[in-house]
Amino acid sequence: MRSPRVLLDATAVPANRAGVGRYVDSLVPELADVELSLVCQHADREHYAALAPRARIIAGAPAIARRPVRLAWEQTALPRLAQQVGADVLHCPHYTMPLRVACPVVVTVHDATFFSQPETHTKIKGPFFRTATRVALRRAARCIVPSEATRDELVRLIGADPDRMSVAYHGVDSETFCPPTDAEKQRVRSSLGLGDRPYLAFLSTLQPRKNVPNLIRGWVAAVADRADPPALVLAGGKGWDDTIDDAIAAVPAHLQVLRPGYLPAADLPGFLGGATVVVYPTYGEGFGLPVLEGMACGAPVLTTRRLSIPEVGGDAVAYCEPDAQSIADGLRQLLDDEALRRQFAEAGPKRAVEFSWATCAAAHVAAYRDAANQA
Repeated sequence: MRSPRVLLDATAVPANRAGVGRYVDSLVPELADVELSLVCQHADREHYAALAPRARIIAGAPAIARRPVRLAWEQTALPRLAQQVGADVLHCPHYTMPLRVACPVVVTVHDATFFSQPETHTKIKGPFFRTATRVALRRAARCIVPSEATRDELVRLIGADPDRMSVAYHGVDSETFCPPTDAEKQRVRSSLGLGDRPYLAFLSTLQPRKNVPNLIRGWVAAVADRADPPALVLAGGKGWDDTIDDAIAAVPAHLQVLRPGYLPAADLPGFLGGATVVVYPTYGEGFGLPVLEGMACGAPVLTTRRLSIPEVGGDAVAYCEPDAQSIADGLRQLLDDEALRRQFAEAGPKRAVEFSWATCAAAHVAAYRDAANQA
């Protein structure tokens, strides 16, 4: 059977490699079983040429770096490009797709929270992505989702057809995300100005769905009376949760909370693996990559049982509810019990090896073949 010719549209990948960027960048090198063409932002051409040396890399016009222009380009120029490269399948990896295109389209729908938790999204993004998701589920040959929970939520909330969705769990790069050396931990500590102070690590865009204000309040309740209270490090993009500033303003002066913004990819293993606890008290995820990466780096992880998280963490993480009191109780239990932390630190990497980008890519290739067969 001939390998399908796939055009992957990576133009939605942001300059800061969070979310869709981490997904696309990790998937592309593993797509060896297809004839891959990839269109990307002009600034990303060399980046993707290095990630996928056998693929045909096409740089879009510089103007598509502006989102409105890119969305117009997606509807007009992307279908023509798919025809020019002879694509059997067009893969759109971030919700949206062209409405008129000659070949079958596969769309990645990352989560259902635009429907289940509309209050956690902005007034512009919420309606836009709800519409895009409905269009993709109705018109795409196949939709790829990162968890069974996401598939089931889309079925429950908007009546999506489960037979047209493929579950492809994200993976983890086990060579990069593994228990770090003491030197790696110390390098990250020094760059953050922590010295020898213990810390709790959070990693994600600071948006309402990540529940950061309750994390701050729970951390304060759990550590304020301790002789050597761990700092709280909130790493990730600023996002749009304006209530975080109010929560930080109420932190007692003797406690330390840091917001370093995006961390370099090379620092993430040392940051996660050097933490006393990785805390991720999300209201719900399509997958939950920070949980998986924290586990892979040998950190005890405290998170919630919402949506996909139990599919990722299994029995290798500690769970709490999203309210501040439950977060505080979970933190106290882990901070007071070194043996329990060690138990989760040892279980995490063993669980994490079950998730690989090669397996994720195999599920994508199967979806491409199914879509191509529909043609």
